[in-house]
Amino acid sequence: MAYRHRLAALATLLPLAGAAPAQQVPATPPAPYARAIAAGYKALTLCEGIFAAGRSQAQIDATELKGIYPEYDAIVPTLTATVEPSTLDVTVPFTADLPPRRASYYREFGCVLSPIGATFQPLRRDAFPLDQAPAPANPAPWPQGDAGIAPRPSAALASTVASAFDAATYGSGTTTGVVVLRDGKVVAERYAAGWGPLIPNRTWSVAKSMAGTLIGLVRQQLDIDVNAPTRLPEWNKDDPRAAITLDQLMRMASGLHGDTAGSRTDALYFGGSTVSETAAASPLEARPGTRFRYANNDIVLAVRAIRGRMADDDRYLAWPATRLFAPLGMNHTTAGIDWQRNFILSSQVWSTARDFARLGQFWLQDGVWQGKRLLPDGWMRYMTTPSGPQPQGDGPGYGATMWLFGPKQGLPAGSYAAQGNRGQYIMVVPSARLVVVRRGEDAGAARFDIARFTADVFAARP
Repeated sequence: MAYRHRLAALATLLPLAGAAPAQQVPATPPAPYARAIAAGYKALTLCEGIFAAGRSQAQIDATELKGIYPEYDAIVPTLTATVEPSTLDVTVPFTADLPPRRASYYREFGCVLSPIGATFQPLRRDAFPLDQAPAPANPAPWPQGDAGIAPRPSAALASTVASAFDAATYGSGTTTGVVVLRDGKVVAERYAAGWGPLIPNRTWSVAKSMAGTLIGLVRQQLDIDVNAPTRLPEWNKDDPRAAITLDQLMRMASGLHGDTAGSRTDALYFGGSTVSETAAASPLEARPGTRFRYANNDIVLAVRAIRGRMADDDRYLAWPATRLFAPLGMNHTTAGIDWQRNFILSSQVWSTARDFARLGQFWLQDGVWQGKRLLPDGWMRYMTTPSGPQPQGDGPGYGATMWLFGPKQGLPAGSYAAQGNRGQYIMVVPSARLVVVRRGEDAGAARFDIARFTADVFAARP
């Protein structure tokens, strides 16, 4: 009996013993570095959304800045941003010890982050008036411009496209835009409230497939052998990483170390670090060409190698706009750079659903546009052919910067896609002469089933 009394007494004390530490120990505040990254994320996203897309801060707070990386999701709403229209800057304080994070808008590159602790704009420029955001429509006819687009989808196709916006049929994400092309014509187009055909948002990893395309556009002029050592400027001939080839980088088979799944590059994307400081510093952890590991750094390094090969910064900085965006009429697309003028073509591109559709049609046409061959013959076959190690599981395969789909995913053989974080997709089905674009702002764990959506679009016979 005494034993039972002692147990009862102990039971009454245990909840108090467990509750006291929870009441007495305050929550650990976010580390200064996490606050700095969160402030950079907010400054960059607001800068692009306001100055390039013409969206309001309230709209961006409610959509683009919701459900971001969990380390920063709770921090971002606590940070106050200052938008400076006269200088086209956004600043976000994060600590009393260092200057605010700063993102500055440039017509050619979109917004560029200054490094943590900097008080200067990342690139020198005179302030200029921002005439209109987003940029106006191109009066030329589609596909070079925006005139003459008058889709008349069938009832079945219209219903399928509408279902992409219900946050249930194909997943719980937030669809911001859909464009469907058949034989190069816009057969369906729809946008969520607050979005439209001229409003860009971040491409995330769709930029990787843009990078693969851009490398193809200069392959012949630069005499590039994708199977030769990359010749990265930061790696001398004695560095074992110098043997990594451009092909291995484009196929995510570099063997370089990454701390996280996807080798997240927060310091580069949101910290104001540079490509040379971050991506080029990764050590080897596997023999190149023996392992598939999806990694931002592989594509960043491939593009860095092209800068070294060009040895002409003016030519390099004009490369995406003059070789790809302008020829295809992608007038609402900009490729972002770090403050030392390296393109961040693994993610930091802003574009519209229509510009995505133009790019998808360019791929479908084997790199030919308006009757002129721009990509070398065979380059699209190279990008869409698997070689070497592949992703594990039953998901899509991987080519050279392109995801490969087929019957296992419920799609015709030979289908392929560019895809990115928060639900960005360009799906191409060559056998059906079909391009399906879905833009999104999928928060947190939300996902969109692009394969099933594309299969349903195909079944609707657009």
